[in-house]
Amino acid sequence: MTVLEQIAARVTGGCRITLADRHAAVDAIVDTIACIVAGKDDMATRAILTARPPAGGPCATPHGHATPSDAALLNGVAAHALDFDDNFGPGMSHASAVMVPALIAVGQAVGATGRQLVDAYLAGLEAQALVGQGVRPHHYTAGWHGTSTVAPIGSAAGAALLAGADVVQAMSLATSTACGPKGQFGTSAKPFHAGVAARNATEAALFAKAGLQGRTDILERPQGFGELFGAGVHATWTIEEGPHVIGIEGLSPKLHPCCGSTHNAIDMIHDLRHTHGFGPDDVEHVEVAVALANYRNLAFPDPQDEMEARFSMQYCLARALHQDVLYLADFTPEATQAPHIRALLPRIAMVLLPEEEQKAALKAAHRMTLRLKDGRCFEASRSHARGTILDPLTEAQRRAKFTDCTGRADVYERLLALDDLPDLSLIGDIIGARMLLPA
Repeated sequence: MTVLEQIAARVTGGCRITLADRHAAVDAIVDTIACIVAGKDDMATRAILTARPPAGGPCATPHGHATPSDAALLNGVAAHALDFDDNFGPGMSHASAVMVPALIAVGQAVGATGRQLVDAYLAGLEAQALVGQGVRPHHYTAGWHGTSTVAPIGSAAGAALLAGADVVQAMSLATSTACGPKGQFGTSAKPFHAGVAARNATEAALFAKAGLQGRTDILERPQGFGELFGAGVHATWTIEEGPHVIGIEGLSPKLHPCCGSTHNAIDMIHDLRHTHGFGPDDVEHVEVAVALANYRNLAFPDPQDEMEARFSMQYCLARALHQDVLYLADFTPEATQAPHIRALLPRIAMVLLPEEEQKAALKAAHRMTLRLKDGRCFEASRSHARGTILDPLTEAQRRAKFTDCTGRADVYERLLALDDLPDLSLIGDIIGARMLLPA
């Protein structure tokens, strides 16, 4: 069997799914729906809307109904526009920002139930992890955006299940769409990556159903995905039995609406502030050491707009010195120019971890040294952010984030019953804003 055939066999029945896995999938879908609503008026979403306004169809977007392809594109951009959507380490991707828009689009087109949507999500997530396995982490460190490369291939598996298409062929076709340089980070092209990936996954499933075909060995063959995207490291895949990835490595829903590469440091600032009781005016200097991929992601020490601010370690830590949680309101053109925040930027430095530390672990812990004006010096280290499976968000934090994104906490409870919904009309109403009007 080829690698794609092995992946398809696992995600279509060869992987045991627990009730906890299903609950985690529902949480991820609900989180992403909130991000779509929050990102509906972002400049990136508006640009897509101007160039390609919804022209009618079975699929809901925040700005009208559209075809499955156009709905996946627009909702994918909205989901990732504010960088508030989850991270997924095994796929090196923003897994849900690609997969949820694609699955909702296909699901609405074919009349899927909530349970079928959750099944497809779990299949697509496992497929993303298995595709990423062969090239992780070199693919991402080299500069490829896994959201644009790995995510559409795995997401196509879930979309194919909903569409009744051949899973292997859908993934093979999606492999031919893989692209996306991380050099675009800090611009509106980054959420465009997620939207295009969602559209590509949707179309790969629909085209496969119509009979379009690709090679089944496209991951491992010469001039295939592994050889071209492996960053010079030999790609290998080992598809084994075992629990679903969502229960082992899990997703990382975000507590803060900014690049995940800042989150370990934000959490370290939080812990140090609460332990030692200092304020922003007490701080003389902060230095945080990160791995190469994280360093490259955060290219804006002096951000000039809200998109650059999301990819600025200096800006995010300046905010974290003032508050426990970063909010959507902290990433506006006005907020980025706040004098009390900009005054702190020169006091914050980001450096690279020693190479030997980076090589010693798949995901090296970030380290921080914080010096106060009174001479005291504190050190911290953190290998995972709040929201990961090792330090999950509380139900209260999830609810608060949903409310911050949508303004309607009451809709949250209804979405948690997703597994029992007979159709996806509730999701369509929420994304289409009909459920978000004042009660």
